[in-house]
Amino acid sequence: MSKRMKKFLGYYKPYRKIFFTDMFCALIASAITLIFPLLTRYIANDVLQAEGNVAFDIIWKIGTVMVVLVIIEYFANYYIAYKGHVMGAYMEADMRDELFQHYQKLSFNFYDDQKVGQLMTRLTNDLFSLTELYHHGPEDIVISFIKIIGAFVILIAIHVPLTLIVFGMIPFMIIFSVYYNKQMKRAFKANRKKIGDINARIEDSLSGIRVVKSFANEEQEMNRFQHENRLWIDTKRNSYHKMGRFHSGIGAFISMLSVVIILGAAYFISEGQMNAGDLIAYLLYISNLTDPIKRLINFTETFQDGISGFERFMELLEINPDIEDQPNAIELKDVKGNVVFEDVYFRYNEKSEYVLEDVNLDVNAGEYIALVGQSGAGKTTLCSLIPRFYEINKGDIKIDGISNRDIKLKSLRDNIGVVQQDVYLFAGTIMDNIAYGNLTASEEDIIRAAKQANAHEFIMGLEDGYYTDIGSRGVKLSGGQKQRLSIARVFLKNPAILIFDEATSALDNESEQVVQESLESLAKDRTTFVIAHRLSTIKNAKRIVVLGEHGIEETGNHEELLKQDGEYAKLYNMQFR
Repeated sequence: MSKRMKKFLGYYKPYRKIFFTDMFCALIASAITLIFPLLTRYIANDVLQAEGNVAFDIIWKIGTVMVVLVIIEYFANYYIAYKGHVMGAYMEADMRDELFQHYQKLSFNFYDDQKVGQLMTRLTNDLFSLTELYHHGPEDIVISFIKIIGAFVILIAIHVPLTLIVFGMIPFMIIFSVYYNKQMKRAFKANRKKIGDINARIEDSLSGIRVVKSFANEEQEMNRFQHENRLWIDTKRNSYHKMGRFHSGIGAFISMLSVVIILGAAYFISEGQMNAGDLIAYLLYISNLTDPIKRLINFTETFQDGISGFERFMELLEINPDIEDQPNAIELKDVKGNVVFEDVYFRYNEKSEYVLEDVNLDVNAGEYIALVGQSGAGKTTLCSLIPRFYEINKGDIKIDGISNRDIKLKSLRDNIGVVQQDVYLFAGTIMDNIAYGNLTASEEDIIRAAKQANAHEFIMGLEDGYYTDIGSRGVKLSGGQKQRLSIARVFLKNPAILIFDEATSALDNESEQVVQESLESLAKDRTTFVIAHRLSTIKNAKRIVVLGEHGIEETGNHEELLKQDGEYAKLYNMQFR
């Protein structure tokens, strides 16, 4: 058994009791449908030949048995329809939980190459059909095989030649089904990919709706969406073409089966080899034969649809996180904040050039250090290596003398706070967003953090204060307000190491001054890395590190670097002279 098949079947394990009960109910329901034609044949051939009162008594008893069987069949089918579907939904939810947890483990490298809409599709649409497959798959197989085998045994007992003729057509139906199933599988997989592309287009367009409207490019966005939508129609048309051939072909086989039965039965009755009771039973059993064939046909469609979703699910689940805890990783305790880069090399992938080469930097605990350089010099990348958002290729980064690869990721990142230029706030209240820095913090702690970040005053000016809903991504707040909330979040986290990634570059002068005060308050007694384009904000830094094409080119304070007349002086002159 393949690894993927073991994984597929493994989701039944927590629900074995429901599964086996479901299969038992399917067995009972199938057996009951096989009993009715036998009872009908018995009435036609034997009971109706008896005298009136005797025949009526027997028919009454048989009728009572039939009613009891109908009641049993009702409860069996109810369990199958209710509990079976619930089991499938639970299994789908388990898979969605597992995939979402896997998403959380994957590094920035993975997300750099992915579209959010595609990832959402894998998490939602691709798993919908698996509910039906997990529930109906085994059930349809059990019911179909019981009915087919049962019908074959009973029919061959009634009339061997006609039964062999009828069942002789089934292998041709199987060959036809297998061929078109392969065709449909490819078509369904293409459909899923195209739905992912549409979701990616929607996510991209709606996330940037303000940019779209500011450039009056609504028509351009509609055209791009319509293009994706038309491509989806093309893939759908192809899948429906395959499905049409499949279903019409199977329908023709079933109709031909009926023709063969009618002509064959007419011939054998004329030869005196079948009687009226046998014919009635035979005709009733034909529905028992065609129904499971249709079930198997529906199962193949459900299987192809579901398994294509499962394969796309597994494609992501089989991507191993490239950044994980080492087997003997430790917790960081009593963090001082000394950060050392030792001969660090980094590139994003094997095909790209090194962004950083031979970086050596020793930052003392509590030191305030500024990183400057041209765009693309690797300032943000350098800081992203400290909390292991990316993994270095060579060298080492140490926190208080411990390699960051020997520290548990959660412990490492718990002690590092990041304030970015592009602030991300979650939909919800201000209270929720500040509390994200420390999920166990009290309301008093949250308010204290807001005051430290100079955010309390503007928050209390809002209609609902800390319980104001800020909209998607904080759309109801100004840039300076959002930035102060992100700073309050880091105050609440209380890390030993800080990273300010151009935290004020997108703000106006007034907002920048307020936020800068908050940042300086936050940086007090903490090891702080400041990435800045505006050199005016870091002139007073005790040490400025200038990054060039591959690594560190200059270090020193503002005056020292100006005297060197190097890259820093060039950047400074560009901004101020």
